[in-house]
Amino acid sequence: MTFKVEKYASAREFEWDEFIRSAKNGHFMFFRRYMEYHSERFQDCSLMVFDELGSLVAILPANSDGASLHSHQGLTFGGVVVGTKCHMTEYLKIFESILLNVKSLGFERLVYKVIPVIYHVRPAQEDLYALFLANARLIRRDVSSAIPLAYSFKYSKGRKSSISKAKKLGVAFEADVSLKEAWDLIDEVLLKRHNVNPVHSLPEIQCLKKDFPENIRVFGARLDGILVSVAVVYVYNGVAHTQYLACSEKGQLIGALDLLLNKLISEIFPDYSYFDFGISNEQAGRYLNNGLISYKESFGGNPVVHDFYEVLL
Repeated sequence: MTFKVEKYASAREFEWDEFIRSAKNGHFMFFRRYMEYHSERFQDCSLMVFDELGSLVAILPANSDGASLHSHQGLTFGGVVVGTKCHMTEYLKIFESILLNVKSLGFERLVYKVIPVIYHVRPAQEDLYALFLANARLIRRDVSSAIPLAYSFKYSKGRKSSISKAKKLGVAFEADVSLKEAWDLIDEVLLKRHNVNPVHSLPEIQCLKKDFPENIRVFGARLDGILVSVAVVYVYNGVAHTQYLACSEKGQLIGALDLLLNKLISEIFPDYSYFDFGISNEQAGRYLNNGLISYKESFGGNPVVHDFYEVLL
């Protein structure tokens, strides 16, 4: 069987999105409306793979950067997305076709971000074997922390104590915080503690929330009516991922974030497969923030790696 690889064109938006919905490793971040919110920052070079009958069998969200084609740099992750009926031998031919196409477009290398296994609807690690055969080199590995909610897990004593303290002080959980109020706190915390801004501007996240109201949710914790902690959670296919967490200085003293996370884990998403806290790395994975990952582990988080590979063409 042979495969034809084509660059994505806007006329194929519906076809692209429908494929994502039925894929075994899709995510709402791969929908075109999500990918294109920052189109001015990235030169899209996404690929679509068709079989001999003209059926779409795989896609690769991607962008170009000089002589390199990247798994889309505006997304947390995003390798080759395939359907549920894709077999291993078929996948190897698909991946080979992608590499040949990328080379024919004049690129010298492919930088590939693997979709973490917790985001697979069904096991979908064909790409790891294909990367091995292509002599790919692991160039970065980040460590996320996720709670497998279907199995027993325990909070640390310190975490339980902090949650109890917040409850006694009257910290109140809120299930739907306005983005404007949430972004005021997120902006303040990130700028003061890390001297950075959120990846998304307020207008960008407002636009995304409007397009994906069920997938992007905003929760908070208040004391005396004042927002002291916030969580922006990305939700899709049984995984809840904390895209942003922020807590004011007052909130830190009273355990507001601990109470907020406990509510999400035990009451909002208890029937999900995973609660994912995100990575705890800097410097392209070479530095592990021990305090941050220990905090996530105190809720029962377990390590999940995010891998980046380089394929020379």
